[in-house]
Amino acid sequence: MLGEYLIEGRGAAEIAAGIERAVGAGGLEPGQLLPPLRKLADELGVNPNTVAAAYRVLRERGVIETAGRRGSRVRSVPATTGRDHIHVEVPDGVRDVSHGNPDPALLPSLERAFAAAAARGDRAPVLYGDVAVDPELARLARAALHADGVPDGPLAVVSGSLDAVERVLTAHLRPGDTVAVEDPGWGRTLDLVPALGLRTAPVPVDDEGPLPDGLRDALRAGARALIVTDRAQNPTGAAVSAARAHALRAVLSDHPGTLLIEDDHGHGIVDVPLHSLAGVTRHWAFVRSAAKAYGPDLRLAVLTGDGVTVDRVRGRQRLGPGWVSRLLQRALVRLWSDGAVDAGAVAAAYGRRRDGLLTALAARGVEAHGVSGMNVWVPVPDETAVVARLLHAGWAVAPGARYRMSAPPGIRITVSGLTEDETGPLADAVASARGPGPARSYV
Repeated sequence: MLGEYLIEGRGAAEIAAGIERAVGAGGLEPGQLLPPLRKLADELGVNPNTVAAAYRVLRERGVIETAGRRGSRVRSVPATTGRDHIHVEVPDGVRDVSHGNPDPALLPSLERAFAAAAARGDRAPVLYGDVAVDPELARLARAALHADGVPDGPLAVVSGSLDAVERVLTAHLRPGDTVAVEDPGWGRTLDLVPALGLRTAPVPVDDEGPLPDGLRDALRAGARALIVTDRAQNPTGAAVSAARAHALRAVLSDHPGTLLIEDDHGHGIVDVPLHSLAGVTRHWAFVRSAAKAYGPDLRLAVLTGDGVTVDRVRGRQRLGPGWVSRLLQRALVRLWSDGAVDAGAVAAAYGRRRDGLLTALAARGVEAHGVSGMNVWVPVPDETAVVARLLHAGWAVAPGARYRMSAPPGIRITVSGLTEDETGPLADAVASARGPGPARSYV
């Protein structure tokens, strides 16, 4: 018995499924201790090995964690619930700068592109057995990747950045392996890794990307993979500089067996150059998403990498969805060919909003970060208090807990829709809510 929740089941699968449902529904809370193996086995009238098997399944799925004699407990952020539960409910009349979405006014119209793609599909329908990657999309994508210095490799098309990350991780790693992740980093990635039964090793970041010493420590401790956001890092806005890329490549060269995954979701909305780390390790993957520049509902990303990695991704994809809709691919080709997004203008618009807020915060003595993309990260002494005070003042920001593991507290502000008239009042509110106390930077 755990509080009011009774664990039931006769087989390992039943026991594991029951516990996982309870975690997802809130019947078992994050951090809650589970019964010892033998005690639960006695209560259920089953062999202790059955309970051990159930707990093993839950560990591999990222639902629970085990700390030796201290027992097993629900993870503080179990994969079943995810970090989306760490959010702010935005009341009517409160300005929402927490959402992380692009500015709809800067997204292109999709009507003509999809109409053209649909008309082409009517003339020559895509059927089972057709190639998975549209040849024109492959040509345009290769040219853009080559121009940015990404090594040549085979191409695949997947359903967004996270789909690519998941497919690459499962192509190489097994439950229990460790993945080095940015800290602070993308909350969905921090959820996905344990959901796959993998462990996370936090790597501190600054404005230039992951710190080499932090990466070195993680790899020496046994991390088998590294996930890096090259530009417009969420939530800090970091962008890997040329000097940092050189230092990180040097670290990776000492660990050539590391699986490197690079996420360039900021392509099309940033004005800083790409400095890829690919080419140092035997296995690598580089993913470029269309979501931020063309709209989150355009679930499409181009993936390249070494031959083994891309072949494994393609093979597993064939056994599941088969391919990403050629209608989507052809629509994106039309958007690219028509120049539907002026990347320079979009990057400049986000840059003005981001730099305006950073300047206003600095004038009020508030440290903040954001060298690219649409988010600003503000270290704070007390995250919960600052979020609550800002909400009371009419501003909803994202709690930093959604994006960090060992990093100090902070808040994320999305500037994509911020107007010039709002910048000063928002900076005033942040300065007031943060107060005069010291706050550790995110390093």
